[in-house]
Amino acid sequence: MYPTAYLDYLIYFHIERDYFECHEILEEYWKEHDPKKRDSHWVGLIQIAVGLYHHRRGNVNGAIRMYTKARSILEKNTVQLQQLGLNKLDLIKQLDVQILRASDSDVRFDDIALPLSKDVIHACQKRCETLGFEWKTKKDIPTELIHKHTLRDRTDVILERKRQLALKKNSKKQ
Repeated sequence: MYPTAYLDYLIYFHIERDYFECHEILEEYWKEHDPKKRDSHWVGLIQIAVGLYHHRRGNVNGAIRMYTKARSILEKNTVQLQQLGLNKLDLIKQLDVQILRASDSDVRFDDIALPLSKDVIHACQKRCETLGFEWKTKKDIPTELIHKHTLRDRTDVILERKRQLALKKNSKKQ
């Protein structure tokens, strides 16, 4: 009923609080299924995860930018959000609160829980059983998770970007 990548996104989002991995999983899915659509609901969900990742690391400008973009996209995708078991109104309210929280330097970062329907929660629980997880949020977030993008090997990403740039240059010459 729900795409496996979406369920995995929700599991990383709610259990591990690994927003970087949320972004990676859903971006790959989006690129396979809806790559040309920049205002896709998938992009909005990716941007929520990226916003939370930035916010947790103290990059409030990046967080606010991502929350605002996510809000704009998701506001236009009511049907898709309903199909994914997300309450759009509650989600928009959460993003508004996150924007305010990020704007106030006296307020510390706090994780959020997406407003999920019982059906999608049940699907997540089933997926967790398959993966050997329990559908329960972890409280302690390791430092490696907070700074994950700075610790990973980016060789493949850099090589792919160079390859794409070369292809683009060659296509302009023709």
